Amino acid sequence: METETPTPEAAQDAEPQTCLDLKPIAKGTNQLCEAIVGQEGFSELYKKIDGFINDEKLKYEYSTLNERGALLQQKQQAGVEIPENEIAEFEKLRDEFMANPVATQFLEAQEEVQQVQDRIHQVIAKTFEVGHVPQSEDFDFCSDGFGNCGCE
Repeated sequence: METETPTPEAAQDAEPQTCLDLKPIAKGTNQLCEAIVGQEGFSELYKKIDGFINDEKLKYEYSTLNERGALLQQKQQAGVEIPENEIAEFEKLRDEFMANPVATQFLEAQEEVQQVQDRIHQVIAKTFEVGHVPQSEDFDFCSDGFGNCGCE
């Protein structure tokens, strides 16, 4: 009986082999998302993000500000002298952007979301590092990854 050798194209299209069953991970991820969405403050956080996402002018200003900031940073790292007018122009754009309450609320919300994501990632990474569900003593600092100190 002849067996077919998979073609390189077929191997690329196949799901990667994994040691873990992803179904319970997907279920737990959905439960995590439900826990996040179920928080009392989630709707307020979402409104701050949604307000920004639905404001095309503000998104354009944010993009422009980020691009200008990156360009100035590249120039600085390359040792290029940055003219005062470029710095002043950037600061003016930043001040105008930050004067918009939707922008500042979005940035605050973005920071909060990033902190939650970082903490979740930290616990997941620690799980793979220590080989079990991490406890406060598994962390290099006084925390369980979510700011709850277990050192008392």
